[in-house]
Amino acid sequence: MVVGYDLEERPRATRLERILEETTMSDNLTAEQETGGRRGRGASGGAAARRAARSGGGPGTQLTYIKRKIPLYEVLGEEGISLIEHNADTVLEEIGIDFRDDAEALELFRQAGADVKGERVHFPRGLPRSLLKTAPKTYTQHARNPARNVEIGDKATVFAPVYGPPFVRDLDGNRRYATIEDFRNFVKLSYMAPSIHHSGGTVCEPVDVPVNKRHLDMIYSHIKYSDKPFMGSVTAPERAEDTVAIAKIVFGDDFVENNTVLTSLINANSPMVFDETMLGALKVYARHNQACIVTPFILAGAMSPVTVAGTLTQVLAEVLAGASLTQLIRPGAPVLFGTFASSISMQSGAPTFGTPEPSLVSYGAAQLARRLGLPFRTGGSLCASKIADAQAAYESANTLNSTLLAGTNFVLHAAGWLEGGLSSGYEKFMMDVDQLGMAQKMAEGVDLSENGQAMDAIRQVGPGSHYLGCDHTQANFQTAFYRSSIADNNSYEQWLAEGEKSAAQRANELCRRWLESYEAPHLDPAIDEALVDFITQKKNSMPDAFT
Repeated sequence: MVVGYDLEERPRATRLERILEETTMSDNLTAEQETGGRRGRGASGGAAARRAARSGGGPGTQLTYIKRKIPLYEVLGEEGISLIEHNADTVLEEIGIDFRDDAEALELFRQAGADVKGERVHFPRGLPRSLLKTAPKTYTQHARNPARNVEIGDKATVFAPVYGPPFVRDLDGNRRYATIEDFRNFVKLSYMAPSIHHSGGTVCEPVDVPVNKRHLDMIYSHIKYSDKPFMGSVTAPERAEDTVAIAKIVFGDDFVENNTVLTSLINANSPMVFDETMLGALKVYARHNQACIVTPFILAGAMSPVTVAGTLTQVLAEVLAGASLTQLIRPGAPVLFGTFASSISMQSGAPTFGTPEPSLVSYGAAQLARRLGLPFRTGGSLCASKIADAQAAYESANTLNSTLLAGTNFVLHAAGWLEGGLSSGYEKFMMDVDQLGMAQKMAEGVDLSENGQAMDAIRQVGPGSHYLGCDHTQANFQTAFYRSSIADNNSYEQWLAEGEKSAAQRANELCRRWLESYEAPHLDPAIDEALVDFITQKKNSMPDAFT
C-alpha cells in the first residue's frame, strides 16, 4: 500500500501555507510580474525565474574581502605548537634544506650565518625566525581599480579561483585541454563573481599558446578582462620579470617598487628542496617588493610523513627556509606562510581531499603562521571528483569549512577545482562561488545591533502569531538569509514543472548567462595600447616553443 502525502495530516504545514498566502512580500510581487499575473505551481517562471532575477542573469553586487568576525578554530595547545616548532628547528639544523642550482641563494644564507655544505643549507636554531622579523604581518595588494584592493593578513580572508589545471570540464560536458579562450572565460567569471575577491593566476593552462609566450597572454587577460588584483608568472625568472614590467605599465614604476600589486605562488619541491625555477621567481618578486606565497606542496604519505604532526614539522621547516630568503633579498617584502596539504590513498597513491587529516594540518599550520606573524594561505574548494557531483560537493565543503575556520588569509583554489587539480570546471566554479557567498556570510558572525536584536519584532508579534508579515521581517527579508543562486528549495511539483534539473544543470545555465552578460571593466586605452606593444615586441623576440 502506498501512503499518500496528505497535508491534512500536517496541520503546521497547512498553517504555514495559509500564512504565506496571506503575506504579500516583494518576492511574491516579483513572481506575479514575471508570470504575467498568473499564479500557481504550474505557471511559467516560478522559482527558476526568481533565481534568475536575483542573479540578474549576472552576478550582483561585488563583495569586499572578508573581514572576519568569528573566532578561530585551533587544534594545538601551547605544548603541541612548541613541540612542532622545536622539531622543525631540529630538521633545519641537523638535516637541512636543499637550494638547488642557485649560487646566489646559497651565498646569502652563508653570509647570514647558515652552514652551507654543497647545495644543502643547515640553519642554526632561531636564524630563519630572526630574519622573518622584517616581514609584514599584513599588506595591501593593490588592484588597478582601487575599490578592488585587498588586505592580506590579520582578520582578512581573500578568495581566489582555481590555479594550474591543464584540462577543463566545459559546459558541453567534455573534458579537454584548456585554451586561451577558457582562460579568458574563467577570468571573466572571477571578475563577475561577487564572492571572488581576487582574479588569481593560472586559472587554467592555455595549451594552445606557446609555453614561452603564454604567460604574456595570461597576465594581459587578467588586466584586460578584470580589474581585481592578480598573480604573477613563476614558471621562469624571466617570466616573472615580464610580469613586473607589465605591472609597471599599469601602475607606474615607483608605485610598483613601493607597493604590492602582485601576489605569486612559490612552491617548495617537497620534501625539503627548493629548485632554481621557484627560487628565481621568488628573488624577482621579492626584489621588487611583491608578495610571495612560500608553499610546501604536500601529499602526505608521499611527500611528507603520514602523520599530522610529522607533516606540520616538515611544512614549518620548509616555509621558514624559503620565506627567510625573501627577507635576505629585500627586508620588508611581503611573504606568506603557505601550505597545500592533501592525503593520499594508501591503496592507489592517488590524492584524496575533504578528509580529516589535511584539515588538521591546515588548522595547525594556521596557528604556526600566526606565531610567526605571517599571513597564511591554505585550502580552497578541493575535491578528487571528475565532475560536479555529490563527491565534489562534500569534499569541497569539508575543505572550505576548515579553510574558513582556520583563519586563512589567502585562499587559492576557492572555485573551479576538479579532479585533484587536473581540471577547471565551469559548473563546479559556479557551485563553488555559491558556497563562497555562504562562507562570507558565516564569517560576518552574529549581528548584535538594534536591528539584529529584533526586539521590536518580538514585541509586535507576541505569543501565538507569526513573523512573516511584521514590519521587521518586511524590512529585512531580502537580506535576512543567504539566498543560493544554485540550490532548489521548492516543492517536488515545482521542480518537476521546471524541468527536473540537477544542481549541475542549474549551474550550467547560470554560467552561460553570466558569460553572455559579461561587460569588460574600463581600461585606459593608452595603457592598453602600451601593454599590447610590450607583449607584441616580447613575442616577436623569440620563436614559439611548446616544451
